[in-house]
Amino acid sequence: MFVGHYSVSFAAKTAEKRIPLWLLFIAVQLIDVLWSIFVLLGIEKVRIVPGINASNALDLYYMPYTHSLLGVLCWSALAYVVCQLVPSLRGKRTGLILAAAVFSHWILDLIVHRPDLALYDSVGKIGFGLWNYRGAAFALEMAVLFCGAAMVYGTAAHKVRLAGFVIFLAALQVFGTFFFPPPTSDHAAATTALVLYIVLALIAWWVDQGEPDPQDALSAKAAA
Repeated sequence: MFVGHYSVSFAAKTAEKRIPLWLLFIAVQLIDVLWSIFVLLGIEKVRIVPGINASNALDLYYMPYTHSLLGVLCWSALAYVVCQLVPSLRGKRTGLILAAAVFSHWILDLIVHRPDLALYDSVGKIGFGLWNYRGAAFALEMAVLFCGAAMVYGTAAHKVRLAGFVIFLAALQVFGTFFFPPPTSDHAAATTALVLYIVLALIAWWVDQGEPDPQDALSAKAAA
């Protein structure tokens, strides 16, 4: 799953407005951000195997530190702790929301991945395999993305920016699902993913910035 993860970012922003949207974009993809870095460092492993499933060519055969259930629980707990160290975010509610955003990545991955998500280390690998059905996997991505965006749209300060961003995310998923060629190497896959996560977080920061347009401010006040 790719853009579907961001549905949780939008839902979490609705639940706690003082968490920046860019931070929520990083939180829901933290596991993949770390995976990209670990692959580049040789700590975790991936092979490019065209045809391994209908949606992509990634054989994610060794990723115990990022995508195991134990690993994700540890990263979620760390997110909670780090949240308490930041004065503007400190609080049990905020920490739990950020921790849940991190953990949500594993839950959504469980639906689409082939059995490559371990319980710990490389033991007990599971995955429901929706990626083997490209049309269904794509429909799920779109459904969860638009549901999350709809939740935050009513109180968004910049509705036009938000709507444009969501359309851009949907277009990325269309391209990635149906037109993007297999990566040339494991490092190419990791680098592409890492750059995308950073760019999308920067766009999310921009969506949140500045004073709302008068019409958007009135709409947000009415919705509140």
